[in-house]
This record gives sequence, C-alpha cells and structure tokens, in this order.
Amino acid sequence: MTDQAPAPYAGPKRVLSGVQPSGDLHLGNYLGALVKFARLQHEIETFIFVADLHAITAWQEPSKLKQQVREIAAAYLATGLDPKVATIFAQSAVPAHAELAWVFNCVARLGWLDRMTQFKDKAGKHKERESVGLYTYPVLQAADILVYKATHVPVGEDQRQHLELTRDIAAKFNHDFDAPGFFPLPDALTQGPGARIMSLRDGSVKMSKSDPSDNSRINLTDDADTISQKIRKARTDADVLPEKLEELEGRAEAQNLVGVYAALAGRTAQEVLSEFAGQGFGAFKPKLADLAVSVMGPIGGEMRRLLSDPAEIDRILGAGAERAREVAAPNLAEVKKLVGFWAG
Repeated sequence: MTDQAPAPYAGPKRVLSGVQPSGDLHLGNYLGALVKFARLQHEIETFIFVADLHAITAWQEPSKLKQQVREIAAAYLATGLDPKVATIFAQSAVPAHAELAWVFNCVARLGWLDRMTQFKDKAGKHKERESVGLYTYPVLQAADILVYKATHVPVGEDQRQHLELTRDIAAKFNHDFDAPGFFPLPDALTQGPGARIMSLRDGSVKMSKSDPSDNSRINLTDDADTISQKIRKARTDADVLPEKLEELEGRAEAQNLVGVYAALAGRTAQEVLSEFAGQGFGAFKPKLADLAVSVMGPIGGEMRRLLSDPAEIDRILGAGAERAREVAAPNLAEVKKLVGFWAG
C-alpha cells in the first residue's frame, strides 16, 4: 500500500449488511445482528440484503434457495426492519455486486486472500476441493459494501479481517486508478453486548444454524412451547448464580444463559446477577424461558404470517432491489470509466 494518507471520502454515510439464506436464523442472529439492523435504519441510510450469491459457495438445493431467501427477508421484517425506511433486497437481484467483484478480483492480491483465516477454518484439510467462490468470497464482500459506497458495516470479531481486506481493496483501487476518495474506507460498527450468544448444549462454541443439534439453538420460527423446552434443557452446572460477574469465570454455560437473559431484557449481566444471586438454575431457567417466549414468540408468529404471503415478500424484495440498483448503477458506471472499460 502507499505511504500517503488516503484522501477523505466526502459522500453520504451508509450502512450495509447481509445474511446468508443457508439455514434457520436463531437467537444469536437476532441479538447479534437483526435487532441492531432495526435500530440502525433510523440512524443512518441502511442497506440490508439476503446474501444468496455468498450462499452458493457451498452447495444449495436450487429448488429451495428462493424460499430460503424469502425466509431471511421475513426474519428481517419480523424483527423490525421497515421496507419504507431500509433498502431490503436479494443480492443476486443486483448484478453490480458480481461485476464489481470481478474488478476487485483484479485489484486484490493472492497474498491478502491467503491470510484470510475463515477460508482456512471452513476448508480445513480439503481446500483443493472447495469452490473458488469460497476462497474469493471476501472479495465479493468488499464489492457488496463498496458498490453502495457504504461507510459503516456491522461486524463481529469473525468478520473484522474481511472488513480490513475491504479497506485495503478500496485504498488500492483509489490509488491505482488515481481516484483519491472515490471509495470510502468503511468503518466497523461493533455488535456490542449480546453479540456472541453461545450454544445451549456447549457454552464454549457459538450458537450456529449449522449445528446438527436443533436443541443447541432457539430458531426464530420456534413456537412458545419449543422455546421453553429448549431453555429448560439447556446445559448448566450445579452451582447457584453468584453475586458478582467475575465469579462466573470458568462457568461457560452459566455465563451464556445470564448473557442471554441480559440481552433479551435490555439489562447488564451484573444487574441480572444482582436479581438472581444465590438461586439455582431450577429457579432461573423458568424465568429465562418466560422472557425468551415473550420476546421471541411474537417474532416467530410474525414470520409465519409473512411466509404465508410469499407474493408480498417478493414485492418488498423487488422494490428494494430496484432501489439498490439505482444507487449501485452510477457507482459501477464510474468504476468502469476509471478502469477504462468500453462504454458502448
């Protein structure tokens, strides 16, 4: 990279994020991302997409993919995103993502991608058999962000490296094509409390839609009885809850359930401990189950209502894609001009 300080970006502030349609969304997605999307839309111009281009880096059943996209869109709407405020769309409906990704493939360097730890984690010992898309998807992520000149991106710790790659690609493009300040160097919006919700079966690993055990997570579509049952069956230990937060160290499952309660109630973990100190999980779990049902139950009901009218979801996604294309098109046109592509 150049030693010169990059020229400041002078465009409007925008936030962008997306979720892959590859499995049921769960409590961790809600607390770590979706609830924050709903808040951000009232603070900054917001683009939220369903990442179906990213999803096919691993095999997806074509006959199911469109319905999976609708399910993610329904989750966005059920958790508070307003299509009159935020731009909600399917990634594949905006071809500019893929077009800009090719340009960025020619800007990014192999050494940069070789350092991406997520590919190593996902591919394991079988990287030669993984798709090229899985290797290059951080470049597509950069295109997702920069095709809208987004200035802020909500990220967890596992995505910080990819955001740094986006910044490197933006800076190199601006430098290589003598376009100072053309692309912003987007900043991270940290997820904050509740972002790292762990498995209900193993407090040492994140709650995940790919976990083979459905009891490891609370899905957004779970009904009240299922939510309550999963909370009551969640792994814990035999000790009572302590008075102070530091006394939870080394008690992963207890720490997780206290954190879930705090996030759902909009309180701090210390405030939760102050209320339940000295009580065992026989007393705590029913209260947590009631709280989880009161918060998550209506979301599941609203998702089921929305999914009963797929035409309305498709209408919302179509309108969002039109708006997204309107914003992306002039940015991509300017990229083509800077690169020297034939305009026709």
